Order: sequence, then structure tokens, then C-alpha cells
Amino acid sequence: MNGQDAKGGVVLPFLLVVVIWSSTWIVIRDQLAAVPPSWSVCYRFLLGAAGMALFALARRVPLRLPPAGIAFAALLGLAQFVLNFNFVYRAEHYLTSGIVATIYALLLIPNSIIAWIAFRQPVSRAFITGSLVATAGIILLLLREYRAAPVSADAVLVGIVLSVAGLLSASAANVMQGMQIARRLPMAAVLTWAMLIGSMIDAAYAWATVGPPVMEWRAGYLLGIAWLGIAGSVITFPLYFQLIQRVGPGRAAYTSVLIPVIAMLISTVLEGYRWTTLSAVGAMLAVGGMVIALRAKSA
Repeated sequence: MNGQDAKGGVVLPFLLVVVIWSSTWIVIRDQLAAVPPSWSVCYRFLLGAAGMALFALARRVPLRLPPAGIAFAALLGLAQFVLNFNFVYRAEHYLTSGIVATIYALLLIPNSIIAWIAFRQPVSRAFITGSLVATAGIILLLLREYRAAPVSADAVLVGIVLSVAGLLSASAANVMQGMQIARRLPMAAVLTWAMLIGSMIDAAYAWATVGPPVMEWRAGYLLGIAWLGIAGSVITFPLYFQLIQRVGPGRAAYTSVLIPVIAMLISTVLEGYRWTTLSAVGAMLAVGGMVIALRAKSA
């Protein structure tokens, strides 16, 4: 990462996003006990919308958007806060949180491809080289997790398909932040409306498929919703979309290269994750590839 990026306020947001989102995978895993996934997603982003509205008001950001802005927020909410997270929560029914986090580390690939197609955003050879090295590391991590998965091969395949569907939804939402309309609108207001509309769609889908709201009053579940809704949404999404607008979707997606490595370290402490030579080499390649790519300048 060059000095200009650091001076532009990229390093701290990058680190905060990585640390907070690294912890959310294991929290999501705990959300899958008694409450249907769609209701958990709804609660998370309903709380997130309220928190984001308070954040906007504290920053004196007007929440009123033009019709085109509301439409954009609705599409963003559908992609990011409905499709993406419904796929993620369901994927963790079949796969461990580490596998899902590892698959999401490949976000840099569709982000960079879609950004190149949509905006002709160029990348350097060093960026491509770093991407390939990081991807090789992620594949090794995924291979190790695949071998250790305590479920059938069919279940693993279903989980991977759900994860990839969520990955593509997240990528679409990421690249939307590079559109001109996103740069013209106040980010806090857009995210408030996107989370609110997304949570309403989540609620409608949940009610239609699994029935009326279900709540688990266990302290761990409630604290998990609070952490995911405030820290994992209100704090991190503005920072992440700020990164996208400053360094582009491809480089911003490198947060998701570090996230599964840190998530596995958390799993080592809390879930007894056992490191192997394969996973250690994969982690080193993933981090090394990220460093190569972040040091490369766009063409």
C-alpha cells in the first residue's frame, strides 16, 4: 500500500474491517440454533438500519433521498442485505464457518472482473500476480477445510454452491458502490435505506417461508445480534464502501483474504481448530499475495 493510500485514510479502515468481520463468522455460526436464518438476518439489519440512521443524524447527514437514490438503495439492499446474507447463513448449515469465510476470500476475483467490465478499471501485472498467489493460498486453505469437513460430499457441495451464490451477490453490491450515483449520494443515508429495505424484504421472505417471527432470548443470541448489527454492520459497511470508492473493488476485496486467516486463528482459540502444513502454507500464500497486490499500482 503506497504512502498516498495511507495518507488517504485507508490503513485504519482496512484493519478495522478485517478485525471485526473476522469475528462475525463464528458469531453467525451461533445464530443457527433456534431462529430461522432469514429472521436472524432480518433482526441484524433492522438493528443495523436503526444504528445507521442514528449515525447519519449524529453526522448531520440528511436521510432524505431522491427517487433514484431510493431505487439504488433498494437494489443495494437486495444484493447485500438479502441475497448475500441469506446465502451465507444457509451455507453455514452445511459447512464450517472457516470454509465459508475461505470461499468469501475469493471476492477479489469477481470484484476485479466486474469492475473491469463495468468501469474499465485497469490493473497492473503485479496486481494480477498477487491475486494468483493469494488465490492459490485460499485454495490450499479450502482443500484442508474440505478434507476435515464432518459432513457428506453432497452437503459440502451444497454449501459451496450457496457460498458462491452469496459471493456473487456481495460482489455485485461491492461494484455498485463504484457507480457515479453512489458517489453523489451520502453513504450513511444510502446504507440506512438499504438496510431498512433489505430487512423488510428479509421479513417478508421469512414470514412467507417459515412463518411468524421467532426469537431466542438466550443472552448469547441477543449479544450476537447486537454485535452483528452494530459492529458488523453500522461500523464496518461505511468503512468498507469507503475503501471501495478510494482504492477500487478489487483492492478493497483483499480484506476478505485476511479475514479467513484471522477467523481461523479465532477458531483455533475458541473451537480447537488444528493447523496443518497445508493450512499454514495456504495462509502464508494468501497473506503474501495480498501484500504483492496491495503494493502494486493500478496501470
